[in-house]
Amino acid sequence: MVTVTIDSKRVQVEQGASILEAAQKAGIYIPTVCYHPDLKSSEGLKAAELIYRGEKRIANAMPERMSEGCGICLVAVQDLPDLVRSCSTEAAEGMVIVTDSDRIREERRKNLISTMTRHPHACLACPQREGCDRLECSLDVPVEERCCELLGHCELQDVANWVGIDPATPRWIPTDLPLVKHEPLFERNYNLCIGCLRCVRACNDLRGVGALGFVFDERGDIQVGSLSPALAESGCRFCTACVGVCPTGSLMDKNIRAGQEEEDLLPCKAACPAHVNIPGYVRLIAEGKTDEANAVIREKVPFPGILGRVCTRPCEDVCRRGDVNEPISICALKRFAADSEHGLWKSPVNLKGDTGHKVAVIGSGPAGLTAAFYLKKLGHRVTVFESRPLPGGMMRYGIPDYRLPSSVVEKEIRDILESGIELRAGNTLGKDFTIDQLKNEGYEAIFLAVGAQLSRRIELEGSDLNGVLWGVAFLFQAKERKHVKLEDRVVVIGGGNVAVDVALTALRCGATNVTMACLEKREEMPADAQEIDQAIEDGVNLMTSWGPKRILGKDGQLQGIELIGCARAFDQEGNLSPSFDDRTRVVEADQVILSIGQASDLGFIDSGSPIDIQRGMIVVDQETLETGMPGVFAGGDVTQIPGAIIHAIVASRRAASSIDRFLGGNGDIEEGLFQPEPLSPTVGRMEGFADLPREKVPELPVAERLKCFEGVALGFDPEHARKEAARCLQCDLRLQMGKVTPPPAKLMKWTEDNIQLMPEGEGVYELLDADKRVLLIKGVINMRETLLEVFEDNNKVAWFQYEENPLYSKRESELIQQYLQEHGRMPGGEDELDDLY
Repeated sequence: MVTVTIDSKRVQVEQGASILEAAQKAGIYIPTVCYHPDLKSSEGLKAAELIYRGEKRIANAMPERMSEGCGICLVAVQDLPDLVRSCSTEAAEGMVIVTDSDRIREERRKNLISTMTRHPHACLACPQREGCDRLECSLDVPVEERCCELLGHCELQDVANWVGIDPATPRWIPTDLPLVKHEPLFERNYNLCIGCLRCVRACNDLRGVGALGFVFDERGDIQVGSLSPALAESGCRFCTACVGVCPTGSLMDKNIRAGQEEEDLLPCKAACPAHVNIPGYVRLIAEGKTDEANAVIREKVPFPGILGRVCTRPCEDVCRRGDVNEPISICALKRFAADSEHGLWKSPVNLKGDTGHKVAVIGSGPAGLTAAFYLKKLGHRVTVFESRPLPGGMMRYGIPDYRLPSSVVEKEIRDILESGIELRAGNTLGKDFTIDQLKNEGYEAIFLAVGAQLSRRIELEGSDLNGVLWGVAFLFQAKERKHVKLEDRVVVIGGGNVAVDVALTALRCGATNVTMACLEKREEMPADAQEIDQAIEDGVNLMTSWGPKRILGKDGQLQGIELIGCARAFDQEGNLSPSFDDRTRVVEADQVILSIGQASDLGFIDSGSPIDIQRGMIVVDQETLETGMPGVFAGGDVTQIPGAIIHAIVASRRAASSIDRFLGGNGDIEEGLFQPEPLSPTVGRMEGFADLPREKVPELPVAERLKCFEGVALGFDPEHARKEAARCLQCDLRLQMGKVTPPPAKLMKWTEDNIQLMPEGEGVYELLDADKRVLLIKGVINMRETLLEVFEDNNKVAWFQYEENPLYSKRESELIQQYLQEHGRMPGGEDELDDLY
């Protein structure tokens, strides 16, 4: 360690640290443009032979010249005659450093000239820049010379505010350089590039990719670009680290919203209802750490193998890799991790001590078992009641084996029950016991997770004919291997995942011609797109925009179904509200299976019960999932329109947390199942990375799959799983990068003494909270008087700054002062005054 003194403040830093790093440790700001905490120094870098800006090729005009840095971080060191660069000068024992003086400020402003000359800066020097929309300009600055959309949120602007723009800075001359918008994920506007080399260092040194470079032009100015005309040719990994470090609008994300960076950079995680750490487990698979990957998944969901086969994959729809070419096979990788696990996730699982509280869970589907699992881990005594002989609900009985083998369901349910949960199978609520009986037996909390295991029925002419079946009941029969032999021609009515399962199961039960008709257009169908594709591939005839009008029969025997054209399935609010046209069509059929939805059996709820039912579902508090009966909670398909297994899991995690709080706990069910190593910022170069195709999951041939109920998707082997995982952009690394946030130049603590130091004249003030987030920006006639009034009743403000600026012309100010003298107040407040002028 060495000790230095910076602005009269003693600081201890590790030997080898720069003066800039020592100042940062002491909380002392030194302005800089080229410096970034994650990057090496910009001094002494060798230029490339040539670079590209779009199709434009630029050769290096000064092969012997090396980069020099921005020169803005100058400081004075005692006993040294010249100012030194704090970013590249090592802090030495006993060094006395000054970071602010007239001389330092003057030199910084001079050095900033070369940077500002290359960038639009008329708006940065404008007294009306705060809150400006850049559309209307009272100073008539030409549009092409105005700042970009980052005005007000620009790092270069913050530095310029701190350092000051030298009056000698020449006007920026529009450059008409390339604006590259066609590449994936981000745009490049070379007109705004200042040559700080942050992007080049991020690409080359931080990520180890080497897709960007720089050259010197004939004037000695740095020009940055890619090493080939297209980013993909240059070897870009599309990690967007270059965007993350850019201090201007030269590199801009395409779809990242202000204040929602994490959600938009990791849309896969945000789209996942359980918010599983998808980049984390995909990275571990690429590294060959499948057991660790499975542990990451199990931190959020207890059924990784099941979800790896039947999840609806909303994460893949938004995967940023899809903007490059094809999304990552996230779901298939989840399955691979689950199938390859060796139990690492179990070792850190510590069940909390027995709380003595008893909880009854009704139903052993994904909702019931998830809630039971987390409640048991919290130390509660959990009993699961199941009406059927075996646990699993729709996972076991409603999803065909070709999608979800029973062996996978059995294994993952066993993992849950082995935590110490008691299972009472063959016990039906309302028949074998009641809610009141459970309470009398000492159960303090009850979770209703009875699911939706009935077929939703509709009134349809001919639905009582022989040969008419109902979707969910048909699937249960087929899954239980009861005798199900279908005739040749089968029509399935419905457009959801259950209807697809019915159609494909029908083909495996003897039907030779299966037609699936639904109200929705193909793109509107609620069924998963890949499931629809598989149905068509397996030979199902798809008829979209058709609804059932009546089932046709003769002498009690079914002969076909008459369909009616559906002009519109949904209303403007997105609710199912079919509108039919005059088209009709008869489809000959031997059997019709109606699969138009699911329903819950709620016969156990009496009419006078405080548990309310609306639209066939139990009403719950949306935050706690508690019903109208205290201590009774509900979740899963019984409280919402039947969704995917992942939705039931998420609801039940929330219910477990709420039940724990109800029983006196803190409701915390989050856990870490293994200790990850710190993330490396390096991704390395991979030739042809952008064009790597999505690995295809091997499947049984169509002719073979229709003969049995064996799983269609066979899953990745280790080699292909690693190859697929290696395609990931690792978008989460962007969130690990440091940020440079220059403090406002006149930032002051929110105290009455500091307000008293303000001038009484016109100007603009800015109020900030403790995290230096802007709360308010406002122009007023008397800054001191206004802020003293605000100070009396505002406890959210921690910092403020101000700038003196005339709000009105001289004559307007005279009239305002005259009015104040006569009336002692503004006319109806400042808003009315603004209206007057």
